[in-house]
Amino acid sequence: MPAFYVSDQIHTDVLAELSALGQVHLGYGPDAVRYQDVRDGIDAVLLRAERFDREKIDSSPRLRIIARHGVGTDNVDIDAATDAGIWVTTTPGSNSRAVAEHVFALLLSLARKVPYGAAQTTAGQWASAKPHMNGFELHGRTLGLLGFGNIARMVAGIAQGFGMHVLVHDPFVEDSAIQAAGASPATIDEVIAGSDVLSLHMPLTEETAQIIDAEALAKMKPGSVLINTSRGGLIDEPALVRALQEGHLGGAGLDVLEGESVDMKDPIAHSKIQIAGVPNLIVTPHVAGQSEEAFLAAGSGALQAIQQALTGQRPAHAVNTIAAPAHA
Repeated sequence: MPAFYVSDQIHTDVLAELSALGQVHLGYGPDAVRYQDVRDGIDAVLLRAERFDREKIDSSPRLRIIARHGVGTDNVDIDAATDAGIWVTTTPGSNSRAVAEHVFALLLSLARKVPYGAAQTTAGQWASAKPHMNGFELHGRTLGLLGFGNIARMVAGIAQGFGMHVLVHDPFVEDSAIQAAGASPATIDEVIAGSDVLSLHMPLTEETAQIIDAEALAKMKPGSVLINTSRGGLIDEPALVRALQEGHLGGAGLDVLEGESVDMKDPIAHSKIQIAGVPNLIVTPHVAGQSEEAFLAAGSGALQAIQQALTGQRPAHAVNTIAAPAHA
């Protein structure tokens, strides 16, 4: 009977299916175990936030697949997995709609000052809060997208429903494809300087690390809004806080933090960003992709990849190619 390790909470239906296939060890909840304590007997890992480095991978004699619950692989040493003959898979598209909608959850919350209004009303300050609640409408404003993958294209479609104009910069997408989506291609400087709302949709690489630095923030329109549901590390976080506190930016909504590169389960402890005392900053705990529908889709996709790998097939959406059969 195979044994599985599940790093973080997954959909209950997926967990039930996995439990029917073999023994499940949970890395979360009241019965949580450390991977290091069970790794000798683990055949497959269903992975969310935990980091899998070479040491973990090399000390896993039976491991045949690391199935990511989502699209990112920042927390997996793919080279180490490949060297060990272990598949690494993702579930592309499973949470695209959820993330795209979360962009607007953050944006509308900032535009209409929802957190402030809700907090003041809860505190009994209905009347005194109202004079400070003048927000702005999205209609007629310009949304800038850095990156134009599946999520960004959905964001563009939603924005057009609000009556927004959309500017896009993505060096890997043809201008004709951007125009076919009803958006306008532009240079990165044109997008940064010309947007009322700037939303980031790019991977974190050496080239994109802190791409929104103090210089880029200074180029943004006074009063504009910055949204990041992509990857922590794309923004110079201390510079962002200064831009917010000095009043240059109208607000920022972040679902990801640079501190996740150190500890994905507790990034605030390692983050450079100041959250408390910045009223026009909203930070959510990397939950943009956590709709009920997305949770089920991502879990089901990871489960399918595990079943394929354990039956000797090439799993769907593998991000690596192994030269030899995985661990027997």
